[in-house]
This record gives sequence, structure tokens and C-alpha cells, in this order.
Amino acid sequence: MRGSGKLMAAVVLLSACGDPATTGTSADLAARNAAASQSYGPAVQKDLATVRRVTAPFHRFEAAEAAGWSTQITGCMVDPGGAGGMGFHYGNVGLIDGVARVDEPELLLYEPEKNGKLRLVAVEYIIPYAAHPRDAAPPVLFGQQFKQVDVFQLWGLHAWIWRENPSGIFADWNPQVDCAYAPSVEAMAH
Repeated sequence: MRGSGKLMAAVVLLSACGDPATTGTSADLAARNAAASQSYGPAVQKDLATVRRVTAPFHRFEAAEAAGWSTQITGCMVDPGGAGGMGFHYGNVGLIDGVARVDEPELLLYEPEKNGKLRLVAVEYIIPYAAHPRDAAPPVLFGQQFKQVDVFQLWGLHAWIWRENPSGIFADWNPQVDCAYAPSVEAMAH
């Protein structure tokens, strides 16, 4: 890993900081997501289908943990400005290597549910500034430019593939996600 010391420092910095959809079936959600992604063209649709396929087993949080997404990177995140939530970010530290691959999202986002389970809602791709400097051109995936996330010293790109997002599939925050059932809530600008 290139710059592993800086990369691990970024992971430490980040560290400081279920079930399919309950409304409708997974097939219903997949159909809505596919319809929403139509405007992105066939290549992006294919990439979104790939990430859905590889993350489908992780609706069960225990499966995600067993596969390496076991590091809680953040608490349950909500936007203090009211743009919505993100939920908990769980990372696969072995994938935080400075390269974004469609089929290997570094983070899985989970929303806490009333029944105490975690619901998979999105993925996030991250590239630490140590691997791709802040002043460089933004990385691109799904035809979308990554956004600078200075609070965590990284580039990030969300894909809301498991929870419909009225703000857009690649928006940072989802107004339909909240942390009402989280043990503790972190309001963070991201």
C-alpha cells in the first residue's frame, strides 16, 4: 500500500469521529433504483447493477462484518442543517488503498431501525488525500466527480443503491434516512 502510514492515520481520524427495505420488497426498490439511474446511461447502469449485486448479501449486517466491513468509521450521522442522514459508516480497512473500484466500496452505510437492526442503505467510495491530494482533479466513478470531505481528509462519493433518495442517487445526504433509533446521534457536516 502506497503511503500506508498516512492512510492508517486517515483511518484513525475517521474512527474518531439489516434488512431490505421495510416499504416494499427488494425487487420493488431495485426497480425504482434502476428507473432512477436510467438518466445516467448504460455504462453507469451496469456499474450500479454490479455494486448492487456485490453488496446484496450485506443486508444482513453480520454478513458484512464477516466479509470485512467490520470497522465502525462513524457514529450515526445526520446533517445539522436538515438535509437528511447517512447512518453509520462501516469500513473495510483493507479496501482503503487509494483506488476506487465499483465492485469494492470502502464503506457500507447502515440506518438503525426501531427493531434494533441495521438496514443497508448505501455505499460510499473514499480516497484519502494522502493517496489523491486535495488540490488534484477530483477522482471520478459512475461518471461522477468525488467531493472533498475536508473534515475526514478524503474524497468521497455516495451511491444510495439500497434506499431511495429524493436528493439523487449520488447525493451526500438522504432526507429519508435518520438516526432516530440510534443509541447516540452524531450531527456532522460532511
